[in-house]
Amino acid sequence: MQSRRKDTEPKLAKRVALVTGGTGGLGTAICHALADEGASVIVGFNQSADAAHTLADVLTSNSHQHHAALAAPVTNSAALLTLADEINKRYRRLDILVNCAGITRFVPHSDLDGLDDALIDDIFATNVRGPFAATRALRPLLAKNSAGLIVNISSIAAVSAMGSNVMYCASKAALDNMTKSLARALAPHIRVVSVSPGLVDTDFVKSLDISWRHEQVARTPLARLAAPAEVAQAVIAAATHFTFSTGSIFAVDGGRQLA
Repeated sequence: MQSRRKDTEPKLAKRVALVTGGTGGLGTAICHALADEGASVIVGFNQSADAAHTLADVLTSNSHQHHAALAAPVTNSAALLTLADEINKRYRRLDILVNCAGITRFVPHSDLDGLDDALIDDIFATNVRGPFAATRALRPLLAKNSAGLIVNISSIAAVSAMGSNVMYCASKAALDNMTKSLARALAPHIRVVSVSPGLVDTDFVKSLDISWRHEQVARTPLARLAAPAEVAQAVIAAATHFTFSTGSIFAVDGGRQLA
């Protein structure tokens, strides 16, 4: 693909972005959006190495973009330090970190016994400790040019307390709180925001009970679910338009919190 003329240079040209959980439904959309805006994208993965390399190969690219797929297991702090070293060797910078890796499992909120200790620990290790560990490991690179950005992918479950299970909701509330704390702690060199989607129409959601999905649509004022690309565009907006925002939580929920 030919690069754009200088007067229409992509908004994120010459920037480097890392997306953890980059091969998931949301992560893939975010990687594409960042690449479309000119960034060199690092597709972070845990176990899905083949999918990550395939994605990196098909992202929009020009002579200034150098995409890659690198291991980014967010529950392994030592591996994240290795990742930081590799990014520094390859790019000498990191401008955007998107903490998109996350896990959950559907457990009815009333089924307290079904929410076992192992699942609780896994949810908090990935959804809360993971973003913090990635931030901690990559902070020096993000601060290098005094204009770093961290985008935490949260959920309106953080405020609605309605989600796949009680601890998933709690983990996203913790993530939003951490967004505010880190925004204060890392200013002025790094901005930190949350993008907080409602239910997103990913392949995973499409596989769920159709009547349940219809119920969620009916309870959303805009009468549909979010598209992954719409969540991705909120990430782009945080990087390109809301440049004086930090500690903010941007809802992409179709007004679901109003229902």
